[in-house]
Amino acid sequence: MRTDCKPCSTLMKHTATIFTVGGGIGFWVLCRLHYGTRMTLPRTLWWAACGAVSVSSTTALLVRLFMGSVNPRT
Repeated sequence: MRTDCKPCSTLMKHTATIFTVGGGIGFWVLCRLHYGTRMTLPRTLWWAACGAVSVSSTTALLVRLFMGSVNPRT
């Protein structure tokens, strides 16, 4: 690994952690807009969990694909 590179797994972990919170909150807002007063706790948790998983995995994948200074661990 080059000396000026960050490990890819560390950078992916940090971005995925940050976007997990943002994805959960964002999809909770979408659930609130979609269902309105019919929003229930299980439905809300389902939407927030799906948002957290999808947004964090997408951003981790994008970091892995597009960061030129990231060197994958072997």
